[in-house]
Amino acid sequence: MKKNKKFILPPIILCLIAIVIVWIANNNVQSRTEDVIYSNLNKMPKTKVAIIFGAGINGDKPSRYLKDRLDAGISLYKNNIVDKILLSGDNGRDEHNELIIMKLYCYENGVDTNKIYVDYAGFDSYSTMYRAKHIFKVDTAILVSQKYHLNRCIYIGDKLGVKSYGYSADQGVYKGYKYYTFREKLSITKAVFDVLRDRKPKYLGKTVDVNGLSNYTKE
Repeated sequence: MKKNKKFILPPIILCLIAIVIVWIANNNVQSRTEDVIYSNLNKMPKTKVAIIFGAGINGDKPSRYLKDRLDAGISLYKNNIVDKILLSGDNGRDEHNELIIMKLYCYENGVDTNKIYVDYAGFDSYSTMYRAKHIFKVDTAILVSQKYHLNRCIYIGDKLGVKSYGYSADQGVYKGYKYYTFREKLSITKAVFDVLRDRKPKYLGKTVDVNGLSNYTKE
């Protein structure tokens, strides 16, 4: 029995340590960010830019997650809470180009293309916020996503020098929402370590200042 315990105990201890780290990271992030997440449009603070995060596509249409994010961001624009929209997503493959669909959706729903900026290398939330700060020169923003995702994005933004508010795009029940909420606990923990080690995105590139000309194109 004692011999077996020697083999069983270390993995158990490691699992317990991992659980504690995840718990501490999540509680820390949520306590820092919960008060600046809004679901009521009328209570949103005004700022220059809304950042809309990519969330998958279905053929040539946005997924339901993404459509609701886009609709929420467009409502901020149409209600003069923000003046500009920064779209950030994955265009790493020809068959999966979120940005083409996102920017076209905004245009078709009344957003002036001169007010749309496009981040073609927002491959994850950390990269989106890092590039928002260093490539697009954003210093304050409203972040638009589903509620489960906003704590992490706001935390990253604040740590990278972007004063961030969250606007929840939740509209009813989503397929897989519980799974994404659970997975987010691990993503939050990773984000804390990304901030601590000052992770750099894979791609940076030329500056596209949101105070200057839009980089919107029809392609």
